[in-house]
Amino acid sequence: MERIAVIDFETTGITPSSSCRATEIAVVMLEQGRIVDRYQSLMNAGVRVPAFIEQLTGISNAMLRSAPSAEKVMNEVNEFVGITPLLAHNAAFDQKFWDFELGRIKRTRLQNFACSLLLARRLMPAAPNHKLGTLNTFAGLPHTGQAHRAMADAEMAANLTAHLASELRQKHGLRELSHDLLCSLQKVPAAKINEHLKRHRGF
Repeated sequence: MERIAVIDFETTGITPSSSCRATEIAVVMLEQGRIVDRYQSLMNAGVRVPAFIEQLTGISNAMLRSAPSAEKVMNEVNEFVGITPLLAHNAAFDQKFWDFELGRIKRTRLQNFACSLLLARRLMPAAPNHKLGTLNTFAGLPHTGQAHRAMADAEMAANLTAHLASELRQKHGLRELSHDLLCSLQKVPAAKINEHLKRHRGF
């Protein structure tokens, strides 16, 4: 499978706006099942971090005061990612913030997002739930650090994606995997995933 950029944001809330912004971003480059490069930075967007978010993430207002501006970070990370296909766990969330923060620097996303949460729902139905930490524990994958910090979560999502790719090869007999295939699989109803995968077998 080609190189994929696995992204995770920490934010001050759920929906991006002038008062709800990203506070941290991490990107890990996943290639042939291995993490080959990383980018991480706190980002100061000039908004306050609510107390409950600080408790959840450990990211404080004091930490953000000395962080680089959101514009500087997004310019750097946009250059780092380039046109590499994107993936996140619960990608609907990270995609919203990626698009919003890119828009603030007058950039537009060109590539699609794959979602390891949607893929895991289809390929790991026996998992107790489909939270990132639960899935990594269920699959016996390594613990990568403090949950709800961007780099730890991005590395967990990358390890989970490598595990899902391995399952597609070994369990389902798929020889050639691609980001496009992941994007198509996440749209297939869970009840029909095995039937759908049979059609791809051997390709």
